Amino acid sequence: MNRGWNALGDGRTGAGAGMRELVFRLAVAALVAALWLMPGAAGAQASTHADPLAFDPAVQDGLTHFYNLDYDGAMERFRHVIQVHPEEPLAYALALQVAVFRELYHQDLLDTTYYAHNSFLTTKRQVNIDDRSRKDIESLTQNAEAASERRIKAEPHDKNAVKNALFARGFALGLHAAFITLADHSYFTAAREGLSARNDSEAVLKIDPAYADADMAVGLQQFAVASLPRLLRMAIGIAGLGGNKEKGLALLRSASEKGVVTNIDSRTALSLFLRHDGRYAEALAVQHGLAQEFPHNYLFRLEEANLAKDEGNGPLAISIYTEVISDASKRGYFTGARLQMAYFGLADTERGQNDLADAAKGYVESAKQPNNSDWLRKRAELNAGEMFDLLHDRAAAIKQYQKAAAAGGDQSKADEARKYLRAPYNDVQHPLRWNHPR
Repeated sequence: MNRGWNALGDGRTGAGAGMRELVFRLAVAALVAALWLMPGAAGAQASTHADPLAFDPAVQDGLTHFYNLDYDGAMERFRHVIQVHPEEPLAYALALQVAVFRELYHQDLLDTTYYAHNSFLTTKRQVNIDDRSRKDIESLTQNAEAASERRIKAEPHDKNAVKNALFARGFALGLHAAFITLADHSYFTAAREGLSARNDSEAVLKIDPAYADADMAVGLQQFAVASLPRLLRMAIGIAGLGGNKEKGLALLRSASEKGVVTNIDSRTALSLFLRHDGRYAEALAVQHGLAQEFPHNYLFRLEEANLAKDEGNGPLAISIYTEVISDASKRGYFTGARLQMAYFGLADTERGQNDLADAAKGYVESAKQPNNSDWLRKRAELNAGEMFDLLHDRAAAIKQYQKAAAAGGDQSKADEARKYLRAPYNDVQHPLRWNHPR
């Protein structure tokens, strides 16, 4: 289906580094917020300005599990929703979001520190997705699109049916775009899908201006496009597409306050964009509300600590990281908490506070977590080695560098580790810094 975008091809074949980066800016800024998409229909009252399926008790139950990062439990429930409602586009989109987030979480790709800094634009991280997960994600995306198009074709004059189908299709495309951006670095395709999600949402709002859930996709794109100079927009064929950061933030606030399916999504996106622009106090206010509302959501709690760290409030960040790690030790408090992210953030903060001994311990703890990704483990080992060098414990530093430089798996930090095997890390040449995963 032609959704009005130039056929630019894929960023993995033939495009130069500069083109990949500018498309990355568009795709990532608009789509990475979808990493945190968590529909927020729980407790809402039925409305003609949202898909009725969002209020189904079975959907509510699935969302409760999803809010608490119980991806397997959520998927089981949404599979059942699909069985009961096989022609509902939103049913497939809800199952798709679980499949996408479950895989990204297992890859340590849901720590937003990875996206809040410019290093994300130049880091091509290798991500290995097993065939079963990839096929499931592709199948659910195709089913969501197909069900949406069948609904539109069958009931073209039913405005409620059409707007709900358009919204579900846009929602699914945004999720898929986020997945292929992060898993495959497929920037051009992701940008096309992101624009399609915006187009579908704008079409929804033409039918029903009060359909606040649709404000989210438009707000994401408004903010993203506003971050690109006009000449760069022309270079990738979107010169006519407008963007305005404040309008984008306003639309996200609207969806946060009035949306049924996307109110939590929009709050997390709002927090991320405010963080990206250095508006940490505003971002912290949003994120603190999410953490208070969902105290058993490990990612929301972790993000509050990340924001305090980025704001430069080391003591507060350390307090929150420590509390999160402590809560994780309580039986059943979090589902599948990936503590490597919390230990890494804690170590980063202690490093910024010049507490080198504790920072070294934190990086070592991060590296040895049993469910760690090789990508994050080797970064933690490299950083631990740096700390030991600064502490003049060369033997311990060498041990960490050898692990970071080991053959196999992620090799993006291997050269740096080998450099420090030859000569110690030096804080004169390399001053202490917020050493986010890069």
